[in-house]
Amino acid sequence: MDQYDVAIIGSGPGGYVAAIRCAQLGMKTAIIEKYSTLGGTCLNVGCIPSKAMLDSSHHYEDAIKHFDEHGIEIPGEIKVNLAKMIARKQGVVDQTTKGIEFLMDKNKITVYEGVGSFKDATHVNIKKNDGKTEEIEAKNIIIATGSKPSTLPFIKLDKERIITSTEALELKEVPKHMIVIGGGVIGLELGQVYKRLGAEVTVVEFMDRIIPGMDAALSKELTKVMKKQKVKFALSHKVKSVERKGGQVIVKADDKKGQEVVFEGDYCLVAVGRKPYTDGLNADAAGVKLDDRGKVIVDAHLKTNVDNIYAIGDVIKGAMLAHKAEEEGTLVAEQLAGQKPHIDYNLIPGVVYTWPEVAAVGKTEEELKEAGVEYKVGQFPMRALGRSRASMDTDGFVKILADKKTDEVLGVHMVGARCADLIAEAVTAMEFRASAEDISRMSHAHPTYAEAVKEAALAATDDRALHI
Repeated sequence: MDQYDVAIIGSGPGGYVAAIRCAQLGMKTAIIEKYSTLGGTCLNVGCIPSKAMLDSSHHYEDAIKHFDEHGIEIPGEIKVNLAKMIARKQGVVDQTTKGIEFLMDKNKITVYEGVGSFKDATHVNIKKNDGKTEEIEAKNIIIATGSKPSTLPFIKLDKERIITSTEALELKEVPKHMIVIGGGVIGLELGQVYKRLGAEVTVVEFMDRIIPGMDAALSKELTKVMKKQKVKFALSHKVKSVERKGGQVIVKADDKKGQEVVFEGDYCLVAVGRKPYTDGLNADAAGVKLDDRGKVIVDAHLKTNVDNIYAIGDVIKGAMLAHKAEEEGTLVAEQLAGQKPHIDYNLIPGVVYTWPEVAAVGKTEEELKEAGVEYKVGQFPMRALGRSRASMDTDGFVKILADKKTDEVLGVHMVGARCADLIAEAVTAMEFRASAEDISRMSHAHPTYAEAVKEAALAATDDRALHI
């Protein structure tokens, strides 16, 4: 029987990063993955392929809507080749997953293909695709099994017309009318992909606003922008049935007045979140406790109730974000090596990769009000930037929330071009407990989108933004 210092069940961003860091720190490491490719949901059917589709569809939209204004004339009709677009997406995925294989080899990490399940607290059975089982032993085990798409109890996913994000990345045609159930990150991103490609898109959301976990100002701005893009929204609608009739899908919902509303389309994307994946893990055999939502219970050090077993990423509490899982994988590895790492969960950014992008870190206005914290607001519109006008990306703003007495930055919220990258500046500043004035006095290159961060900081510092 092969023996290891650490065995990791699951090879998503949390799992493979944990494996690399363990190996870097001198531990004999194994990683177990049930699929034939490494990288988990994120690399195979999540973050990476969805961004590839977002970029491809963005290029198409620019070509048909904006190239002429830029003085670029293309003779003939511009057409979408969806099969080619999806093939390109798959090429990106293949290249990325092969990169993880390379990193496993480089760091001398043993990879096992099969379903990993606990035999006891130090032994893992690996059931392979051919039905054979192999057993390994490990001093420490990290659960990194991730999550899978959630659904509603009355919805039967046929994975043809009533689909999840996984199937939405492999469609053979552009829908005529895609009904998206859920106004969160996944629904909005994939909805925008197919809207750009020519589909009618209707987002049906139970809450009274989209991206409900983010600052209300971001929700309001993104709704306004996506309505300009002709995406339809049915907010405060409770879906009660989804039925397929041949090539049609009928969704029935009650609006906030309790009146029934019927939506008809040819595809329905169910994007109501994700749930922890522990199928086949056999956690009971190791004595590992789960909560009533199926998440693995961990302490502040990400240790389960069993002393040598840890859990990270989507399978535990907190935001289901790849970068959160990576930080947690690193933290566990460094703890096992005797180090004292730290994660500030308040400073893990959230991003929506629509265009314009949406990004945030720290506290929202709603959270500060609820906590009774006195704060001030500095906000600057993207349309006031020369760089935004040059690129025709004038939607959005940057908003900085700072403590009214100390001026410490408590939250940064932004909508606009490249905000997914801009948010790193806010994270860096907040990690060092910067004040709004600190940011306002840093030189920002001109012309850039990042100048909006400086201007918002100026606005929060005695309302002295320069360009509005």
